[in-house]
Amino acid sequence: MLMGTAERREAPKDGGTAESTAPSVPEESDRGIPVAGPDAPACERPARPKQSYPREAREQQSANRPLWAEEPARRRRLPDPVRTAAVRAVLVVAVTLIMAMVAFLCTLAGSWLAFPMVIGSVTGTVVATWGVLDVWVTRQVWNQRHGVVSMPSSTARAMRRERRRARRQARSAERAQERIRRRGGAGQLSHS
Repeated sequence: MLMGTAERREAPKDGGTAESTAPSVPEESDRGIPVAGPDAPACERPARPKQSYPREAREQQSANRPLWAEEPARRRRLPDPVRTAAVRAVLVVAVTLIMAMVAFLCTLAGSWLAFPMVIGSVTGTVVATWGVLDVWVTRQVWNQRHGVVSMPSSTARAMRRERRRARRQARSAERAQERIRRRGGAGQLSHS
C-alpha cells in the first residue's frame, strides 16, 4: 500500500500501523505521474533498473560520486605579474570603448558632452595601447628572469645556479651541525 504525504506525517515512527483520514489515492496520480505499485497496471509501472547490488550500496555510491570531474588545464596559468598587467589592460580597453561609444552617441544627439568624451576617448586609446604593450613587456621580462629560455643572455640560468649553490651550502652546514650534535661536542669548548 502506498502512502501519501499526509499519511506519512501521521504514521507512527516505530513502524506500527495507524489509521489515517487522508485519502488513499497517492499524490503522484494528481499530478499526472504514473502510479507505481502492485495495483498499478503493467503499462503504467515504471521500469526498474536491473542491478545486482542492494539499494543501500547504490545510494552510497551515488552519494560518494563527485558532481564533476577535474580536468587538467590545457594551458598553464599566467604568472601573477603578467596576469595583473593583462587584467589592467582589459579594464582600460573596456573603459575606452565605453567612452568612445558614449562620445559617438553624444555626437549624434548634439549634446555638449560629446567634446569631453572625444578627448577622453583619445586619451583612453593612448593609455590602452600602453596597457597592451605593458602586458607584452611584462611577459617577456618574466620569461627572461624565471623561464627556461635557451639563450645565452637569459638570466634564469645564473639565478638558478645561485639558488642551487645556496641550497648546497645550507645542506652542508646542516650536515656539519648534525655531526657536531652526534659527537656530543667531544674535544670542543662551545658550539654556535
